[in-house]
Amino acid sequence: MKAGQFVRPFAPPVLQEVERPRIESPTDVVVRIGGAGVCRTDLHILDGVAPLQPPPPPPFTLGHENAGWVEEVGSDVIAVRRGDPVLLHPGITCGLCPACRQGEDMFCPRIRFPGVDGSDGGYAEFLRTSIRAVVPLAPGAEPATLSPLADAGVTAYHAVRRLVGTIRADSVVLVLGVGGLGHLGIQLLREMTPARVLAADTRPERLELAQQLGSEGGYLTTDATFVEQVRKACDGQGPDVVLDFVGEDSTPELAFRVLRRGGTYSVVGYGGVLSVPTVSVITQEYHVLGNFVGTYRDLTELVGLERRGGVRVIVRKYPLEKVAEAVDDLRHGRVVGRAVLIP
Repeated sequence: MKAGQFVRPFAPPVLQEVERPRIESPTDVVVRIGGAGVCRTDLHILDGVAPLQPPPPPPFTLGHENAGWVEEVGSDVIAVRRGDPVLLHPGITCGLCPACRQGEDMFCPRIRFPGVDGSDGGYAEFLRTSIRAVVPLAPGAEPATLSPLADAGVTAYHAVRRLVGTIRADSVVLVLGVGGLGHLGIQLLREMTPARVLAADTRPERLELAQQLGSEGGYLTTDATFVEQVRKACDGQGPDVVLDFVGEDSTPELAFRVLRRGGTYSVVGYGGVLSVPTVSVITQEYHVLGNFVGTYRDLTELVGLERRGGVRVIVRKYPLEKVAEAVDDLRHGRVVGRAVLIP
């Protein structure tokens, strides 16, 4: 079968012929991929800045944001059958450790991440996963459109859910980055909280999208008066929460320049450096909140929310053969919404 693989650092992914995955254990599920989202984590892997250390050696197939149809199941699998549309949580967990049993399965010490940890992911025609990662979709669902929920969606949902108890009716949340995660984060904030939502990005077209999705204002981070504009929109005090879906370049610094006293910096994106004087953290009483991928339960709740029309996924589709083009478009900011590869 064809697969888009990471072959060496600082090189684009390459489409190669690889062996089709087969059932190896009773709980395995082989999925015919309908769509695989292209994530900034894939860029980090290609650039040698993998989230897992030490980074796994190439070659392996990228893609951790996957959806499709069940092709084959192991002998113990009874929850799904061939032809069912499914969404795949990016992590495969053990189900037995304290973290899994307490509903914090993203902290499972034996968690595996196909497409990230060196095992093969979903930039391919088929993917082997575990029934523990499989979320059934409604009959007739389109996996290509829903695949971004598997990582961008569940991560944004997890981050917003953790803020729900702290956000009041008069709160203001600034979303930094209106990309694959940010465009979902704006909708989730509007759906799950009473907050006023503002958006910031480097590109005007993304700010236009943000306003279509419910943000009350959009601000270019490249504008020399960005900080003043945002503070003015927040009664001169700054937002109560900055939800940073970028986490690199200038966004951590900008977040703390606009954040009001006692505010929360909630960071989802990564790749940059957070450098804040401890005296500022103390005197301003800042809260810093890191967000990993959401749980399996988060993903099932998000799927239910999407079914009810609470969130809309905006995708730009590419054939698998154009995997290098899709990655390049993401790298250079040419994607509005989420890039999705279609085998």
